[in-house]
Amino acid sequence: MILALNGQAALEVLKNEEIAVILADQRMPGLSGVELFQKALTIQPEAVRILITGYMDIEAIIQAINDGQVFYYINKPWEPDDLRLIIKRASEQYALVKQNRRLLRELQQANLILQQENIILHQEAEKEYVFEHIIGQSKAMQEVFKLVRKVIPTDITVLLTGETGTGKELIARAIHYNGPRKEKLFVSQNCAALPDTLLESELFGHTKGAFTGASQDKKGLFELADGGTILLDEIADTSAAFQQRLLRVLQEGEFRPLGSEKSITVNVRVISATNKDLKQSVERGNFREDLFYRLSVFPIRIPPLRERREDIPMLVDHFIQKYQKKLSKSIKGIDKQAVQFLTSATFNGNVRELENEIQRALALAEPGTLITTELLSESLKMESPDFSTLLDPGKSLKEVTESLEQMVIKEKLAEKDWNITHTAKALGLSRVGLQKKILRYNLKK
Repeated sequence: MILALNGQAALEVLKNEEIAVILADQRMPGLSGVELFQKALTIQPEAVRILITGYMDIEAIIQAINDGQVFYYINKPWEPDDLRLIIKRASEQYALVKQNRRLLRELQQANLILQQENIILHQEAEKEYVFEHIIGQSKAMQEVFKLVRKVIPTDITVLLTGETGTGKELIARAIHYNGPRKEKLFVSQNCAALPDTLLESELFGHTKGAFTGASQDKKGLFELADGGTILLDEIADTSAAFQQRLLRVLQEGEFRPLGSEKSITVNVRVISATNKDLKQSVERGNFREDLFYRLSVFPIRIPPLRERREDIPMLVDHFIQKYQKKLSKSIKGIDKQAVQFLTSATFNGNVRELENEIQRALALAEPGTLITTELLSESLKMESPDFSTLLDPGKSLKEVTESLEQMVIKEKLAEKDWNITHTAKALGLSRVGLQKKILRYNLKK
């Protein structure tokens, strides 16, 4: 406790010492209590101010409240116990204000760091999804890149189709991070992963109490991605009710969070993706035709790995470099036999399966050695065609030819999801001719 004999002396104390509570009489020589408080606000604004005044000094009390921002005023005469209690509460108030100010500074600093980290992450994302980093020199992939370059500078809605693991999300991110919306958010949602209510909540948000478990308001991905891009993956697996809501968003550019009566207007680029034939889903009545035409303004088909086998050696080298860094392991590379096997493998899981194979093989390989065929998984070997059996010395030319024909037909049927018309066209056969061969070789889906 520090005693000052007048207001001017109190100001000198405030300039040199940290003071939690200022207790001042209104009527003092030189400065009044209110005048002291006004000057103290510029020196130590966090100090708590208590004014002692007479019963009839109403004007001073009002001025103290308005100008001096007093915490409490005490009428003369006072009780010592009451004064102690008031000073104790004032000290606690001071400590709380100081703590809140400290927490606010820490929060501001954390936000600044977070903003800087977000800028760095955004820059890294832009580098990662530059077209030069997407591997594919095959004719099939060059056609994809040609279409993507055309659509990037526009706001056109894009539909990405292709089997699981072909890299649809990678292409979607490339469209976003190379386009005019790259400064805003890119968000992605697997539409098959959630039931209707949760999916709508995730995309459109909800208000507190909108459904069981909705304990507070929540912004949806459409609102968060305003000005940016949203990827709706597995769009074919959505319900009719959800499709209706999504159609309205695409048509009107607005939506209502679950439980809200207020519409929110957004400007979001929509990219959808599916591993199914969406037009076939429309024909079967599983997908709204009007929504299909809204989503497929600019369709891009990502080819499966078996249609771009010439890209496999490049992909293998890329994944080896990538996982050497991640696993902190250095190897010499991969031998020719293993590359030849991977180039002829089926890869039902496409690029994702190839990436997993290389990651696994690299984990098994000894440092400084090569990845060999022995390090590849048995499941890949089992599902891949064994062309060595075709050259069995005991087989006639006719048997070898039939075995090869059967193998090609099976692979093409799988590629076209057993669509007879599309498969026959790809093989250069008539529909009837293909059906006869399927019966002859007893092929089944």
